Amino acid sequence: MQISLIGGLDRLQRHYREEAQKLGIELRVYNTAETNLAAKVSHCQAVLLLTGKISHRARREVMKVARAQRIPVSMSHQCGVCAVRDCLNCLQQQGATRS
Repeated sequence: MQISLIGGLDRLQRHYREEAQKLGIELRVYNTAETNLAAKVSHCQAVLLLTGKISHRARREVMKVARAQRIPVSMSHQCGVCAVRDCLNCLQQQGATRS
């Protein structure tokens, strides 16, 4: 199971991955300006958007792909580890990460 995390802080990237690993989730983190973000997101089972640290353009691009491919999306304005943990748990409860 693979989730793409868009946004967040560079210094917390390791902690985001640790929290996902505890839940058995492979987390791909994109927190800098990425080229072809839509293609990278299209191969995941769910998307986690940290809207406080992402451009409006990147959010629109990700949401367009997610809607078109029916990829579940969870959004949080906060970018702390606890917020990421809560969103990952929410996605798991929704069944987005079932293999």
